[in-house]
Amino acid sequence: MIKICTKIFSLFLILSFILYFLSLNFLIKEYKLILEWEIFSFNGTMIMMVVLLDWMSLMFMSFVLFISSLVIFYSEEYMSGDLMLERFILLVVMFVISMTLLIISPNLIPILLGWDGLGLVSYCLVIYYQNIRSFNAGMLTALSNRIGDVALLIAIAWMMNFGSWNFIFYLDLMKNDFFMMLVSYLVILAAMTKSAQIPFSSWLPAAMAAPTPVSSLVHSSTLVTAGVYLLIRFNFCLSENTLILLLFISMFTMFMSGVGANFEFDLKKIIALSTLSQLGLMLAILSLGGYILAFMHLLTHALFKALLFMCAGSIIHNLNNCQDIRFMGSLTNHMPLTCAYFNICNFSLCGLPFLSGFYSKDLIVEFMSMNYVNSFVYLIFYLSIGLTVSYSMRLMYYSLVGSQNFNSLNMIADQSLIMLKGMSGLILLVIFMGSTLNWLIFSNPIFICLSLFMKCMTLTMILMGYFIGNEFSQFKLTYKLKSTQFLNLNLFFSSMWNMPILSTWGVNYYFIYLGNFYYKNLDQGWLEYYGAKNLSIYLNYLSSMFQLLSKNHLKIYLMVMILLSFLFNIY
Repeated sequence: MIKICTKIFSLFLILSFILYFLSLNFLIKEYKLILEWEIFSFNGTMIMMVVLLDWMSLMFMSFVLFISSLVIFYSEEYMSGDLMLERFILLVVMFVISMTLLIISPNLIPILLGWDGLGLVSYCLVIYYQNIRSFNAGMLTALSNRIGDVALLIAIAWMMNFGSWNFIFYLDLMKNDFFMMLVSYLVILAAMTKSAQIPFSSWLPAAMAAPTPVSSLVHSSTLVTAGVYLLIRFNFCLSENTLILLLFISMFTMFMSGVGANFEFDLKKIIALSTLSQLGLMLAILSLGGYILAFMHLLTHALFKALLFMCAGSIIHNLNNCQDIRFMGSLTNHMPLTCAYFNICNFSLCGLPFLSGFYSKDLIVEFMSMNYVNSFVYLIFYLSIGLTVSYSMRLMYYSLVGSQNFNSLNMIADQSLIMLKGMSGLILLVIFMGSTLNWLIFSNPIFICLSLFMKCMTLTMILMGYFIGNEFSQFKLTYKLKSTQFLNLNLFFSSMWNMPILSTWGVNYYFIYLGNFYYKNLDQGWLEYYGAKNLSIYLNYLSSMFQLLSKNHLKIYLMVMILLSFLFNIY
C-alpha cells in the first residue's frame, strides 16, 4: 500500500519538474507544438487525438502533477485507517489523468473524455465515505455536471457541420458566424456547471463529503478549474454580449459565496465557498479581457488553496473528525506549524503584499479599475475583496486564536510527520511562486496609472473586511452575535440564497409529487378498482356461486325445480 503511494508520488513529482522547465522553454521561445493522430475517418469527418503543447498547457499540467503528488504523499497518513488505500490512490490517479487529457487537447472529443472522466471519478470519490449524506452529495454533483456534459455533446454534434472538432481553427468563425456562436454558448454552459457558477453553485459545498485530500485536489487544480481553463482556451471566440453576461454571472457568484462563507460554520465548507469566490473572480477578469491574468490567478490560487485544505484536513484529523469551527479554538498552542501554514495561506488568499496571491489578485483589481466598467461592477468587485478578508479573519479567530472550546484529551499535537512533510512541500511556493510567475509571464512590466482614491480603495476594503470579520467572530457567552438578531436573513445567506433547496426540491418536487399522486389515485386507485383487483373479486364471487351449485344439496335441486316450473308456466 505504502509502496504505491511512494511510487506515484515520485513519478508525478519528476514529471512535474520536467513539464515546468519545458513550459519555461516554450514561454521564452514563444513555441507551440501540435501533434495529431488520426484514429479513424467517418464520412469525411476525421476522429483524431490532437495534443497541443504550449507554455500554458505545460505549466498547468506541471502544477496539477505537483499538487497531486503532494496530496498522494499526504494521503498515506490521512487515509492510513482505510483498508482500501490502494483503490483510493488509483482513483486519484484516474482523476489526474482525466484532467491531463482535458488540458492538452484542442479537440472537443478528447476534451469530452477528460470532462466525463472528471465527472465520473468525482462521483466515486464524493461517495467514498458510504453514508446517506455522501450519496446525496454525490448524486447532486454528478447530475449538476451532467448538464455540462450534455452541452459539450451537443457542441460536438453541431461541429460535425465543419468536418473537424479542432476548435482552435474555428475561434474567429465562432465569434462572427451566427451558427457557430452556438458552440461558444454551449461551452460557456459547460464551464459554468463545472466551475459551479450561479445557478449551478450548490454542488460545490456538497462535494465536501469527499475525503479532505480529494477536496484539496478538486478545489485547487482539477475539477472546478476545468471550466475556467476551457474558457481561457475559448476566450477568443466569445462575443461582447456573451462576455457581459458571463461577467454578471461570475460577479454574483463571487458576491454570493463571499457572503455565504461569513455565515458558515463548517471548516471545509468555508474553504469551498472561498474557492467559489475565487472562481468567480477568475471568470470575471476573463470576461473583461484579461485571460492571462485569469490563468495566473488560477495557478497561484491552486497552490494556496491546496495547502489550505491540507491544513484543514490536519486540523480535522487531530480533532477526531470535528469540522465545526465553533468547537475549535487556541489551536496555535497544540498545532503551531499547521497553524502557521494555515495563516500564510489565508493571508495569501486575502492578497497580503508579497505573498503569491497578492501578485495575481492586486493586478486583477487594478486591471479592472483601468477598464471602462460601470459603478455596479466596480462596487461588487471591491465588496467581494472585503468579504474575502472578512471570512478569513473570522475563520482564523474561531480556529486559531479564540477561546478553547473543545477540551479533548485525545487532541494530538503536530505529530503527523508525513502530513507535515506533504504540507511543507507547498509552503515555499505559496510564498514565492506569485512573484516568479509575474516575472515569467509578463516579460514586459505592466504600467498601471490610477488615482490615489482608486489605489487606496483595495486597502480600505481590506480594513473594512477585517473589522466585519472581527465582528462576526466575537464568540463569547456574554456577547450577543448580530447575526442572531436577523435569523431569517442569516439562514438565507448561509444557505447560498436558497440555491441547494432550488437545486434539489426545486427541480424534482413536482415530478415526485405527480408520481405519488398518479401512483396512489390511478395505479393503486381507480385502475386497481376497475382492473385486476376488482376482476379477481368478481371472478371469486362467480366461482363460489358455481361451486355452490356443484355441491349436490337437496335445497338447490328444489330451487332449480321451482325455477324451471315457473319458467314453463310463463311460456
